[in-house]
Amino acid sequence: MEIFDQKEVLRSFSVIADTREQATDKSRRRYASMGVPVERATLDFGDYTWNAVLPDGQPIWSTESRIRPSISIERKESLDELAQCFTRGRDRFQREFQRAAAHGARIIMIVENASFEKLINGRYRSRFNPNAFLASVTAYTVRYNMNLLFCKEDTSGRLIKEILYRDLKERLERGEFG
Repeated sequence: MEIFDQKEVLRSFSVIADTREQATDKSRRRYASMGVPVERATLDFGDYTWNAVLPDGQPIWSTESRIRPSISIERKESLDELAQCFTRGRDRFQREFQRAAAHGARIIMIVENASFEKLINGRYRSRFNPNAFLASVTAYTVRYNMNLLFCKEDTSGRLIKEILYRDLKERLERGEFG
């Protein structure tokens, strides 16, 4: 694909949010902070991925069918929510990561209002032992090639958009789309 075509594709960049993510004031603020269109579709794993229109006029992903993205961002609003994923919701959470790994997808975990210091020092609302919590997070980092990022709630939308945009740009430059 020529550089001009790559730029056209990037101009059509949008974010796809999973349909299971609830529409709340917080999610609407997050979408607005992305500064790009946000579409809704069912993702096989994760909460967000990218979409764009190729030079032939066809979108990369059809939002009418279930999507198995090559990159997905899983967003948690706090360490409290992440702790639940590793305790009560562990089986479902693990299956999601296994589906991503089986598809060769990359998952980036963004946890809002968190830090490793808070995790290690047990500053979250859960009885999940901090050592076990750290072991679970680092095991997923290694086992599923998960990248873990912490940010403030008001910057998560911008971070999600930037990561997904850069991923698509790199793929276009490598020639993954003709």
